[in-house]
Amino acid sequence: MKSLLGIFLVTIATPALAQHDHGAAVQQAPADPHAQHQMDEQSANPHAGHDMPPKPSESTDPHAGHQMPSAPTKDAQVHAHAGHEPGIPDPPVGPPSAAALGGPAHAADAIFGSPAMAPAREVTRKEHGDIKSTMILIDQLEAVIGKGKDGYAWNAQGWYGGDIDRLWVKTEGEGSFGEKLESAEVQALWSRARDPWWNLQTGVRHDFRAGRDRSYAVLGVQGLAPYWFEVNGALFLSDKGDVTARVEAEYDLRLTQKLILQPAAELNFAAQDVPELGIGSGLSTAELGLRLRYQFVPEFAPYVGVNYERAFGDTADFRRTRDEKSGGWQFLIGIRSWF
Repeated sequence: MKSLLGIFLVTIATPALAQHDHGAAVQQAPADPHAQHQMDEQSANPHAGHDMPPKPSESTDPHAGHQMPSAPTKDAQVHAHAGHEPGIPDPPVGPPSAAALGGPAHAADAIFGSPAMAPAREVTRKEHGDIKSTMILIDQLEAVIGKGKDGYAWNAQGWYGGDIDRLWVKTEGEGSFGEKLESAEVQALWSRARDPWWNLQTGVRHDFRAGRDRSYAVLGVQGLAPYWFEVNGALFLSDKGDVTARVEAEYDLRLTQKLILQPAAELNFAAQDVPELGIGSGLSTAELGLRLRYQFVPEFAPYVGVNYERAFGDTADFRRTRDEKSGGWQFLIGIRSWF
């Protein structure tokens, strides 16, 4: 009987003790309202129990402390459209600083030695700054049809050299079909570039005429004037002391990619009368031409055109004494080519 009474008392006291312990735990740590949620998440999350990486701080985050970019202003947008990054100032314009030019002329010699670097510099100079090239331009090779006898004429030039110094050769002439050559000239010139657009030329010229050959010293310029006008001017001093000059200009007007209209002009001057050559002082002759060519390829372009030539002053008088006209129109058919 006593045994049954002891078992009954133990049974009653056990829930009471458990409730007392639970109450003490509640007083020590407040209940977490999300405890059940955390248990559910741990049970549902396959990565539960893994250590999560620490939250990046300002010392570990590379972007910590950076401000978000603001919307670009109107000026920044204008610079961006012009090819500049917003907020980056334009590079300074001016010569390099003195420090940039204060080092040795060939710094690599201190490491590799002059015997090794001198041949390397020579190879670089030849491959990048001393390239030799050649060009031959037949600007005009044409049949001339006018009142009286029909004839032919040519105007060509070529050069060999680099970007600065070149050997330049020019030739032009005319004649009538079935007759001897009326006139021809050849110039051999040394040409030196003064800037990207203009060349200074000097050399000799020789004229081939029937019984009236004559040689000249030549000083001239050739280049590209503003608005893409090709200009050639020269001063001639003959072995007889005669001084003459010539100015030529032409312009390529592209009507299409292949159809090109080329107006051209030539003026000749003389400082004195040269009766044996039929040249008078002052403005002796002038020519105006208009040629329309079709460029099948850049190297080959046939053309048709017209040309008006006129003599002035004493030059016209010399022509009339030889029963020649002082000027007139001519119809042209020719070819322009280069290689």
